[in-house]
Amino acid sequence: MTVSIDARLAELGLELPQAAAPVAAYVPTVLAGGLLHVSGQLPFIDGALVTGRLGEDVSLEQGAAAAKACALMLLAQAKAALGSLDRIEQVVKLGAFINSTGDFTDQPKVANGASELMQAVFGDAGRHARSAVGVPVLPLGAAVEIDAIFAVRAH
Repeated sequence: MTVSIDARLAELGLELPQAAAPVAAYVPTVLAGGLLHVSGQLPFIDGALVTGRLGEDVSLEQGAAAAKACALMLLAQAKAALGSLDRIEQVVKLGAFINSTGDFTDQPKVANGASELMQAVFGDAGRHARSAVGVPVLPLGAAVEIDAIFAVRAH
């Protein structure tokens, strides 16, 4: 018997946040051609936005925790759109944007916070393609922003 994703989250001691409302002129998700595209999500930990820049005032560990928080928000958005995370067949791709200084080169290690969460939650179906890009600034001063594409089962 397969364990539900909600049960798996509980086993991991994880709780999904309330899906955040968009902060500009876009929608949180678009389902097209069996793929759920989830707009970039920002990292909220204990209700507070994680801000700052990697290589300056945010440590690698704090960045990875921020990426994990983004991943939880991605799952919250997916659940709000699909009704159940059990409809996710595969995590296809994550796009990670890391607010970092010009000499910071550990963006992949920061993004691992999200990638490892997806693999812990979905097992092999959580293995995905990814980009991890350093940027000079993100909306609201966020330390990390991550978007996602999920392959979705029909109802």
